[in-house]
Amino acid sequence: MTMVDIITEKLTKELTPASLEVINESHHHAGHAGSPGTGESHFRVKISTSQFKDKSRLQMHQAINQVLAQELKDKIHALAIEAKAAE
Repeated sequence: MTMVDIITEKLTKELTPASLEVINESHHHAGHAGSPGTGESHFRVKISTSQFKDKSRLQMHQAINQVLAQELKDKIHALAIEAKAAE
């Protein structure tokens, strides 16, 4: 299972998004300091969920980081987040 699959599965299960896109951006960072060179270290998440209604940007990011805590600790070097409440 790829890291994109793992991120998608975990966010779908925990946050039931109306829309979700997980993009592997690791190829843009190959060779820079701190990059593990695995090809699965830098990701962008675009997510919209009703669970983010009345949540601040910080609270949305914290929720995503909590769901992906183990991956952020062990495998993900960088995670860009674009989050919003679903209409």
